Amino acid sequence: MKLTSAQLDRAVGVLVASAAGDALGAGYEFAAIPDGLVPEMIGGGLGGFAPGEWTDDTAQAMAIAVVAADGLDLRSPTALDRIAQGFADWYGGGPADVGVQTSEVLRLAGPRPTGATMAEAARRVHQLRGRSAGNGSLMRTGPVALTHLDDPVALVEAAMAVSALTHHEAVAGEACAVWCLMIRHAVLTGTLPVWSDIEQWCPNPAYWREVLAEAESRHPAEFTTNAWAGGALQAAWSAITHTPIPAEDPCGQLVDALGSAVRIGHDTDTVAAIAGALLGARWGASAVPARWRRMLHGWPRASARTLEELAYLAATGGAPGPYGWPLADHIDYTDWQGATPALARHPHDTGVWLSSATALDDLPDEVDAVVSLCLVGRTQVPEDLEGVGFRLIDVPDPAANPNLDFVIRDAAQTVAALRAEGKAVLVHCVAAQSRTPTVGAAYAMLRGVEHDRAVAEVCSALPYARPNRTFRTALKRLADKGIRA
Repeated sequence: MKLTSAQLDRAVGVLVASAAGDALGAGYEFAAIPDGLVPEMIGGGLGGFAPGEWTDDTAQAMAIAVVAADGLDLRSPTALDRIAQGFADWYGGGPADVGVQTSEVLRLAGPRPTGATMAEAARRVHQLRGRSAGNGSLMRTGPVALTHLDDPVALVEAAMAVSALTHHEAVAGEACAVWCLMIRHAVLTGTLPVWSDIEQWCPNPAYWREVLAEAESRHPAEFTTNAWAGGALQAAWSAITHTPIPAEDPCGQLVDALGSAVRIGHDTDTVAAIAGALLGARWGASAVPARWRRMLHGWPRASARTLEELAYLAATGGAPGPYGWPLADHIDYTDWQGATPALARHPHDTGVWLSSATALDDLPDEVDAVVSLCLVGRTQVPEDLEGVGFRLIDVPDPAANPNLDFVIRDAAQTVAALRAEGKAVLVHCVAAQSRTPTVGAAYAMLRGVEHDRAVAEVCSALPYARPNRTFRTALKRLADKGIRA
């Protein structure tokens, strides 16, 4: 299946937003939740995590995602063997926090399991405990949904097979299948599903119809029994469906609903990770604020960029996209530069450089951070600099950038945040024609420069600057709303 750019953004959002929810909820797990809490990535929690560090939820999702990114059918013995080994490798490293049920299975399966031996260990644990429908397989199921976007029947089979590696009870696998079907629908359509969208493929449909209907009819705060698969699914779905879509900034529902998920309490990181996977599928990775993406990290020494790469490859069957991204080390844009590559200081802040992509090959010495508004290769931003990427598609069709106002504002706010940290920042796109001057103007507006002056003076600093009409209209909307840092 060939996905559109917007669909790929939503596919990438599955992993990025799930990890964001995980890290957001980590510091509040099984703690008292203050009234009106606006959660932040404070770290701490049961595992003593660093701010922005993901927990076992995303670590296990990573073990699945690296296999999915190679284009394997997750129902196959080869894929299940690799996933099982990934779980064992993570567990063998002594993670800070592991669910009781999963820990028992991984300990019993040993350091060199196959998919079959790990599933057998899960069966034995189920026999000993009498139950095994914890939320530990649901929390990691996001990447499974990306591997069979074109085949919902295969998707259900894969979700249940991957769940069964550690969770033998049928309801756990069914919950994973239901959530994966919901994620699939959101990635493909850009809308949240209703029951009729998934009913024909859903296992045990009468049961899950009632589960979802109950979540929709009751307030999120009622779903505090969320350590089991059904309760966690209900908590996540209730948080999403009871969080309104903001009129002026629709994709803001992602942040708001993750806050709602955390405020439910109890297993906060897991409920928010589950909710994040579906919210990312609905709104895209471009709706995840850069202040969160900059902080995200976790096993195995990975970052938000790693999540983006794995999710993209999982959704494309392992095939790279334009310019070989995300597998290319360097993307050559020299044919797009015009007569002279653009590089200029921002007219309202000499600590900000505005440039085309070729400036990455010869950065000004003072630059400490790079804000990229186009695709860049893995090694194109030097390792000792911070790089933050944003999805801006330089075409006038508004459908190409469904979160346009948010992305422009978020990029400008990120430049401001980097400058507040004392960093000199280079902002670039391919040729500094449309995207770079747009974000440069938005940054000037953040600093109090009037809209018309900001656009005119930033454009005059760059030889080829001419933001497309949709970007110009967005800048005017942001000015009318009163863009704020």
